[in-house]
Amino acid sequence: MILVFPVLAVGCDGSVPCRRGPTARPRAVDSVPVWECVWETPGERRGGRLSGWGANGESMRVGIVGQKDNERAAATVGAVAGRLDDLGVELAVDEVTTDQIGEGWPADAPPLSAVATPVDAMSETDLVVSVGGDGTFLFAARGAGSTPIVGINLGEVGFLNAVPPDDAVTAVEREVAQFRDEGRVTTRDMPRLQASGDGWELPAALNEVVVQGPRRGHGGGASVAVSVDGSTYTSGHADGVLVATPAGSTAYNLSERGPLVHPDVAGFVVNEMSGEEPMPPLAIGTDATVTVDVENADGGFVVSDGRVRQSVETPARVRIERAGQPVRIAGPPLDFFAALSKLG
Repeated sequence: MILVFPVLAVGCDGSVPCRRGPTARPRAVDSVPVWECVWETPGERRGGRLSGWGANGESMRVGIVGQKDNERAAATVGAVAGRLDDLGVELAVDEVTTDQIGEGWPADAPPLSAVATPVDAMSETDLVVSVGGDGTFLFAARGAGSTPIVGINLGEVGFLNAVPPDDAVTAVEREVAQFRDEGRVTTRDMPRLQASGDGWELPAALNEVVVQGPRRGHGGGASVAVSVDGSTYTSGHADGVLVATPAGSTAYNLSERGPLVHPDVAGFVVNEMSGEEPMPPLAIGTDATVTVDVENADGGFVVSDGRVRQSVETPARVRIERAGQPVRIAGPPLDFFAALSKLG
């Protein structure tokens, strides 16, 4: 006789509960019948579908965020979602993506209305898959929190997305397999920046924080004074000041003639934007605090990753420091120098 306990059973050692629906069967120990727990191994099928449970008995839920208005992204999202559904993994797809995927959605998967999820709720998943360019990755990262992200690169360069589109399904399968085996996925941390001021705080930035006057160019800008850990670095009239992470060193910072920073370097870059008497860009430690005082302008803005902005009235003081929560990146490592070769 074989008994199946669908939710909870007494542990194999008689004390720790066995989760994930173990099978119990009798066996003889010194001629005395006892019950032993028989666990499903990773990859074993249940009800015709692969188990979506982790090593510690927890179910797996994967979020997917696709690039907007991109047919190739929609097709890749559909392929990844179909495979995840085959593996018995619960799906959560960004609402904007579900509105655009159309006929590319696998027929056997749950309906799009059942998996549609706000991007801000991606932090409640076990893994987020970003399909698109670096902008899509930044968008997904804002909602992912501490949830690991694996990036499928559909962009031209891809400093944040290490997986080519043809390898998308295989790469996600590997992450699911590790989660089942170990209850986690391997990640590497990338620091983010937190900007705050009088009564406000912006979402953490993975690339950069910009502090600027009401507009750039002739007649714009503001008087800025930049301090690092209380010591003055520069002051004078400028379009603004940019503080970048290593990831952001290849973005806006580069267009402002800032240096490239390898992802393994623990530091930030402070870069004055079109200063009248500019100082060279400054590399600082990740534990440093940058303070920017803005004056003599008709207001100004603080911008996080080019997407979220906070208007300020002058005089204003902006504090920029390492955010408490980094971005956790899953998947294969990025070939930084191969990505650099695409810049030209």
